[in-house]
Amino acid sequence: MYRAQNYVKAETAEQAYQLNQKKNNAILGGGCWLRLGHRTIGTLIDLSSLGLGQIEDQEDQVVLGAMTTLRQLETSPLLRQHFGELFADMTRHIVGVQFRNCATLGGSLASRFGFSDILTGLLALDCQVELAGAGVMPLAQYAAQPYDRDVLLRVMVRKNGRRAAYQSMRNTQTDLPVLTCAVSQGEDGSLRAVVGARPHRAQVLDGLSRETLAEAVAALPYGSNLRAGADYRRHLSRVLSQRALEELEKEAAR
Repeated sequence: MYRAQNYVKAETAEQAYQLNQKKNNAILGGGCWLRLGHRTIGTLIDLSSLGLGQIEDQEDQVVLGAMTTLRQLETSPLLRQHFGELFADMTRHIVGVQFRNCATLGGSLASRFGFSDILTGLLALDCQVELAGAGVMPLAQYAAQPYDRDVLLRVMVRKNGRRAAYQSMRNTQTDLPVLTCAVSQGEDGSLRAVVGARPHRAQVLDGLSRETLAEAVAALPYGSNLRAGADYRRHLSRVLSQRALEELEKEAAR
């Protein structure tokens, strides 16, 4: 469990950014990961007054606030309307409903966890992130950077017709994933594959075809840990990518 010496409910994004530049301070998202550690935090920074807990429909994009909970993503009719079952599929196995009611989008993305279902799923779409310090950048660029002390404010998901399907493999229902995989198709018909929990960070492969998909994902580097070995993960990458592709094709045929 963590202890905080000070607590501040940030009034502006700039205030949150400045406070977070001190190494011993921390952003309070849902607090789900913080409570698993044992540390003393200088100042705990609360973003709940910044209006970041909403899902907003705009003309050409859907904007997800960093304080949006995983349960909101899972159950949103707006996200289902524009992106099918993707958001429900990439959140439904994350621990349990109580956890998903607390865990936030920002908390799930900011640490760039290799096992992140959310990061794998969103990378299959065309997304940008808004940061308090660095401004707007593509999600793929943000995901590839090392952890820093900027403050993630929003994720903007383009409504450009790209649909994605998500698959994951777990040893038990609510465990961390052994492998995650998302496949999406753009307007030109080309495929994008994203593979995470390798156990490294999610890797994006663009410009694939139905014929090249399985071998392309299997050619990625895979590692071993207590959940699975590298060879098993490589085998799963072929299986999950094909399942995701079949889901896309079924949806297109409806």
